[in-house]
Amino acid sequence: MQEQNKITGIDCHAHVVGTDLPLAPEIHSRPARDAFAEQFLEIINEHGISHGVLTAPSFYGPNNTLLLEALRHHPKHLRGTVMVDPGLELSELRHQLVQMREAGVIGIRFNWIKKKSIPDISSAQYQALLGLVKELGMHIELFLEDQLQEIVVPKILASGAVLVLDHFGNPDPSKGINSVAFQNTLRGLSDSKVWVKLSGPYRLGGVDIQPYLDALLRANSQQLVWASDWPWISHENQFQYADCIDWIKSGIDSPQIWEDIFIHNPKSLFHF
Repeated sequence: MQEQNKITGIDCHAHVVGTDLPLAPEIHSRPARDAFAEQFLEIINEHGISHGVLTAPSFYGPNNTLLLEALRHHPKHLRGTVMVDPGLELSELRHQLVQMREAGVIGIRFNWIKKKSIPDISSAQYQALLGLVKELGMHIELFLEDQLQEIVVPKILASGAVLVLDHFGNPDPSKGINSVAFQNTLRGLSDSKVWVKLSGPYRLGGVDIQPYLDALLRANSQQLVWASDWPWISHENQFQYADCIDWIKSGIDSPQIWEDIFIHNPKSLFHF
């Protein structure tokens, strides 16, 4: 294990998975194999990375048991983003968020990809949740189809909550960098209103990621972070961990910018 106080790299999006846990309804993926925190820490350490952020997978719904257990066992090296039930009484929701924040949770994930219909971000429940997120100094992590982001993103930003977009902002590969959502992402970056994870390029339909990467770097390299997306749910055994680093690092000319994306930017965003 790396020295506890020295940050040599931060993997900003990975999952812990247990195949024996109950699954939520309306899921678009399912766990293919166990992937626990100890395995994750071992593999990042092998690649000179000291810290990581665990992201709740969609298929457990608001059951964050495995993720929270990992944070409690490795508080120096891990942070987390969870999924919650906005239908809880506000006092109970606040109590849960405060407890989870103390355990190392720094964000709430809206994984609304491939849903028959997305939740109403304007509802009283979600507006209350966004208020709590802002109040507690957490962030919203969003994974949503390109064409639906216009419905959701402005309302998250209007709440004052920090917004982090998964997987390059999940642009529509058929529209490339000219998609409306991606152009909005670039404007949000330029205005320092959003953060973007440089992760999961294999989720973008096999297109060349360099044009996306170049556009994001021009917009605001200080609010970009890198992630492996380990253990590559629905893409298991297709590549190696080192590939996830090389895909992004090889497309960035400046060693200083890469160091910012790899260490300094996520250190700030994820409260390490």
